[in-house]
Amino acid sequence: MCFDGKRPVCAVVLFALLVMHPSRAQVHIPADKARDADAAFRAGYAALSNHKLQEAREDFQKVVHLVPQIEEGHSALGAVLLQLNAYPEAISELKQALKLKPEDASAETNLAVAYANSGRDGEAVPLFIKLDQSATSAGQSLPVDVLLAYARSLAATGQMAGATERIKQAVTLSPSDAALRDALGSLYAQQGEWTLAAVAFTAALRLDPELAVAHLHLGIVLLNRQQIDTALPELTTAARLAPQNAMVQLTLGKALAQTGNVEDALPVLKAAVALDASNQDAKYQLALAYQAGGQFKEALPLFQEVARTDTGNAPLLTNLALDMVQLGDAKGAIPIFDRALLLTPDVVTVHEDLGVAYLQESDVDDALREFRAGLKLNPSDPQLHYNLGLALKLKDDLNGAIPELETAGKLDPGAPDPPFTLGILYMQQGRFDDAAQQLSTALKLRPKNSDGWAVLGSVYLQQNKLSEAASALAEAIRLSPNIPGPHITLAGVFAQQGKQREAAAERKIAADLTRVAVNHQRATFATNTGNMLFEKGQIADAIARYQEALANDPNFAEAHRQLAVALAREGRTAEAEIERKKADNLQPPQP
Repeated sequence: MCFDGKRPVCAVVLFALLVMHPSRAQVHIPADKARDADAAFRAGYAALSNHKLQEAREDFQKVVHLVPQIEEGHSALGAVLLQLNAYPEAISELKQALKLKPEDASAETNLAVAYANSGRDGEAVPLFIKLDQSATSAGQSLPVDVLLAYARSLAATGQMAGATERIKQAVTLSPSDAALRDALGSLYAQQGEWTLAAVAFTAALRLDPELAVAHLHLGIVLLNRQQIDTALPELTTAARLAPQNAMVQLTLGKALAQTGNVEDALPVLKAAVALDASNQDAKYQLALAYQAGGQFKEALPLFQEVARTDTGNAPLLTNLALDMVQLGDAKGAIPIFDRALLLTPDVVTVHEDLGVAYLQESDVDDALREFRAGLKLNPSDPQLHYNLGLALKLKDDLNGAIPELETAGKLDPGAPDPPFTLGILYMQQGRFDDAAQQLSTALKLRPKNSDGWAVLGSVYLQQNKLSEAASALAEAIRLSPNIPGPHITLAGVFAQQGKQREAAAERKIAADLTRVAVNHQRATFATNTGNMLFEKGQIADAIARYQEALANDPNFAEAHRQLAVALAREGRTAEAEIERKKADNLQPPQP
């Protein structure tokens, strides 16, 4: 056998003797064909020596055409085709060579490698075994690259122990080869031997700190060992060393998203998609990152594209449907949830999410059915008890709702929603002491809930605890100073305390806020009307509506922005720029 660098090739030096002295080959070859074949073979060998593979291929094809009965031509052509990754053609030529000369070890080696490289591992393994036995009998070892191909075929056929031994043998023969250490680590990782895999990858990086694939593989092993803090630097290094490798970018992006670092994950996942637009997993992970970051509109087309090709993926369908619900399309999401349920009928979260979609569609009965189905599968799910309680509340079944909400609170004492909702229900039932207790619990868990402080203030007022009511309402106002309701309630508290001047001041504030809210509603309505007129091409009428909106609410950024667009359409560029600047000052555009 002879090898050129890392890939086995065959250069048959006896070919000229065979064609020029046909008696040695025991075949009759006309002298002119022998000369032409000899010249073609010499030219092919020279081209092969200079790594001009296409020229060598053409020359050896001439040889095979001129003297098809000579094995060495087929063997040489098969070796070149192997280097060109033309595996079916290489296999055909090498099989013909072995048919003519079964003892040709070079042809047999190249054929085994061709089978391995083309995924025909079941055919490759018997040849590798034979070659290995022959080498062992001669007190030798297979060359490193043959061992590597042999190991790949063994691994592909499930013979992991044998594959590992072959790579370890290759490492012994070439201890300074970092790629071999990486290959050994990959085999350990496939067997779940994470510690041994990490040792092998670390050894590879000691030999070659710039080996991107070893950084990637070590990062993946660390992720599997839940050591994400040490995995991220390895994956980041891999991405720096191999910025054009989509898989490296995808793995780093997934790891960043896993840590909740969506802001950093998004550009990395976008890069992965840009590098390999056919990678559906990259698109799915990007969609998930968008969804996690609240960018539901950006996530939707990616979910939809992946779902068109991966129709049997229940988690994908569930996330697509969830995204649609977040965008207000519960009606369209429901049949997608149904498809996910057909695939995974025992997944609790699908029942829960479908129930939420039904609630969004005001279909309380179907929502109740799904929440109860989920609770049959997992009776200890606090969110399902909470959702069931909410649905029962919507049906005015307070006797059914309250036990569910109480159960949710007991199962998850750290959740603020169950005690908050219970507080409101207790208040509606006149159970003010219980309401105050539940609302206080909820506000300890979520102290920035201005609505909660406002409701608690109302409960204290009902209990005639005026000082506590004033404090709670003051906190509600501090958190949300532009909501009229708490000011009105606080005015009532002050009135009962005999603080008439303070009560009058709060009523005035409430009246002013109510007027502002009404004016903003009018401005919103006028702006929406202007948008419809603009879409119809009625630009002058649209401008009038936008100006009407700004007369009601001069600080409405959207009205300024839309007015700028409409003015620009009429060629009034200077006025448009003024409106655009006003809009940007009120609400800077998103980056």
